Amino acid sequence: MKQPTTSPAGRWLKRLLRSLFIAIASLVGFVLLYLLAAFVLSSISVAEEPGAPDEVTMYILTNGVHTDLVVPVVNEQYDWRQLVPHQQTLAKDSTMPWLALGWGDKCFYLQTPAWKDLKASVAFNAAFGLSTTAIHATYYKQMHEGDDCKAIRISRAQYGRLVQYISQSFQRRADGGSLWIPTTAVYGRHDVFYEAHGSYSMLHTCNTWANSGLKAAGQKACWWTAFDTGIFKKYK
Repeated sequence: MKQPTTSPAGRWLKRLLRSLFIAIASLVGFVLLYLLAAFVLSSISVAEEPGAPDEVTMYILTNGVHTDLVVPVVNEQYDWRQLVPHQQTLAKDSTMPWLALGWGDKCFYLQTPAWKDLKASVAFNAAFGLSTTAIHATYYKQMHEGDDCKAIRISRAQYGRLVQYISQSFQRRADGGSLWIPTTAVYGRHDVFYEAHGSYSMLHTCNTWANSGLKAAGQKACWWTAFDTGIFKKYK
């Protein structure tokens, strides 16, 4: 008995469904491979430099997704007010002793006040390094240690390297000052944004930047991490 032949439309639909299945399977496989690599590589530890004296206190701070490096606003080594003038915050409060600094995708910072506001175009550009970056700086009156905030004591030499690492992430004007981003998209009365160097991507995230800062300061860190959990596991 002769088998019925498939119509051209049926063959086209079959090819379409097959291509869609391959695309979805490839995407799921890529995501799983990325998450596996993130877990494995963040589990490999970079050891703290031995024998360094406890001379400067810094903190790491997370909002559950993003890691900030928190430094003294001013000490005998460096005055961060030259790059982050308190007058550029809404509060203009000069009494704050701590400054949290984070690096990330500029569009994500300025266009995504909450996860519900995330646009597909912003996520895509951030994942594949197609947009510019920014430094987010927030002044704090005091730091409260807990699961989301860990104190780290480092030497003056280590702090000097950390200052150099963070400050080099700022884009500069001809006079050496930072490039302030005037915006109403700040998160409160004590934070501000600046143009930054570098390209954000799924391989170099805000947490990768913070992790590299810890390495620069000779502190415990991940070999590589995309997420804040890798960093904070080192400081339980």
